[in-house]
Amino acid sequence: MTTRPQPMIAVTDVEKSSTWYCVVLGATSGHGGPEYEQLLVDDAMILQLHKLELGHHHGTIGDPGQPLGNGVALWFEVDDLHAAADRAITIDATVQTTIHHNPNADHHELWLRDPDGYLVVLASSSGQDLAVE
Repeated sequence: MTTRPQPMIAVTDVEKSSTWYCVVLGATSGHGGPEYEQLLVDDAMILQLHKLELGHHHGTIGDPGQPLGNGVALWFEVDDLHAAADRAITIDATVQTTIHHNPNADHHELWLRDPDGYLVVLASSSGQDLAVE
């Protein structure tokens, strides 16, 4: 049996969020459009974006009256954390915590906030020796 995560988050502007995630994660658009997006890395879907106010066939996935991203951390292991950090800088991403070592997971992390305030953590591989710049 195989299980593959395909998280979906509600966002206020799908196209803006798509651009943000594509730049930061080096992802590509797998769907595109103002209502729904699939973000791909190496042809694998890593994240889905859905317009907050739209219900389509299933009802809305978020409450527009509540803050987005509260209590959610979107965690991505990346091959080159410094390159991902450089990409985040090019789009003026909000940095919550700069690159640092997490001793519990034994890897390095960069904590960002996406355009809707979701916490996005970029992490190196566990045990990877990474000079903190």
